[in-house]
Amino acid sequence: MTAISTYAPKPGAAPLFRMIGAQAALETKMLLRNGEQLLLTVVIPTLLLVLFSSVDVVDTGSGKSVDFLAPGILALAVMSTAFTGQAIATGFERRYGVLKRLAASPLPRWGLMAAKTVSVLVTEVLQVVLLTVIAFALGWSPQGNPLAVLLLLILGTAAFSGLGLLMAGTLKAEATLAAANLVFLLLLVGGGVVVPLDKFPSGAEDVLGLLPISALSEGLRDVLQHGAGMPWGNLGILAVWAVLGLAAAGKFFRWE
Repeated sequence: MTAISTYAPKPGAAPLFRMIGAQAALETKMLLRNGEQLLLTVVIPTLLLVLFSSVDVVDTGSGKSVDFLAPGILALAVMSTAFTGQAIATGFERRYGVLKRLAASPLPRWGLMAAKTVSVLVTEVLQVVLLTVIAFALGWSPQGNPLAVLLLLILGTAAFSGLGLLMAGTLKAEATLAAANLVFLLLLVGGGVVVPLDKFPSGAEDVLGLLPISALSEGLRDVLQHGAGMPWGNLGILAVWAVLGLAAAGKFFRWE
């Protein structure tokens, strides 16, 4: 008679949500320990907020500079984490075979993407809290509908995540690094973050207004600075970018 062995802990995969949670915690720790990512996600937005709020470098119109700048810097924080940081980190994970090995684990591929999304959201919450505290210390007086702000941040995160994953899953890691940083700098200057869009020529202003960073920064500004209602136009632009970016990432993303 063959004895039946009892194994403890019981062999096999952990429950799906536990696997996603563990991977999300690991992704968040790795992101927060990365000096380059901290520079993009925390240091640069904080310095820009403090510098441009304290020194009259750019004409932001009537009112306090921080009331104009804070919404744009929040938009920049979302882009730095969901797009730039995620694209670079995922691109190098793909190059070094990390994604290939994770894809062979019990965690499904969509679960890995979900874990990365949770990591991005956790980081963004920390960014928003930090930047909000600093903005209040600089005299920020926000107003408007918190639900509108939340919808803008969620759709902005989805749009930039799709674009970041698309870049990381189709380009080589070095090309992703260069392209993501270049796009970050270009959108910082031309996306209405610190320079009002009305400072550009009318034709350029119309085109720039269709960019996801412009839609996010202008939408947040309309709500938080001017107390506007639901910014449906900006939400629509972000929704289109989110659908197109995530669909393209899902179709063209290569794990190796």
